[in-house]
Amino acid sequence: MDKEYSIYLDSNRIGTTLFEKADAPMGVVFGELKFEKEEWNYDIIKSYCKNNNIELADDYPEDKSISTRTIDSLVIRNEQGFEIKGVGNQISGMDSEGFEISIEGIAYPFYEEEFPHHVKAYNERFKG
Repeated sequence: MDKEYSIYLDSNRIGTTLFEKADAPMGVVFGELKFEKEEWNYDIIKSYCKNNNIELADDYPEDKSISTRTIDSLVIRNEQGFEIKGVGNQISGMDSEGFEISIEGIAYPFYEEEFPHHVKAYNERFKG
């Protein structure tokens, strides 16, 4: 059963993710960002970053593609309301293909407790 994580920006819930992908050894999870409101898009994300002095890693206005650096006011909580913290986070994507959210540097043993399926999948790759 997939866990759904709630995503908050400035304490307003903006969407959810399942964190369906991972780099377990690096303590990274990422997944599709499902916005609650249709108006979230490249322009809104870029405007938010500009207004809040958040650095962009990439910005391609012609493709409506963007990738942020860490957004301190971005909070991700599990189903029990516990905040998933790492050393950084990022929103990236484009209007035509959707957006993804990632958290980097989640500490062990918490990572293993919260995402045991990702750790197991990683370890299974080396069996045989």
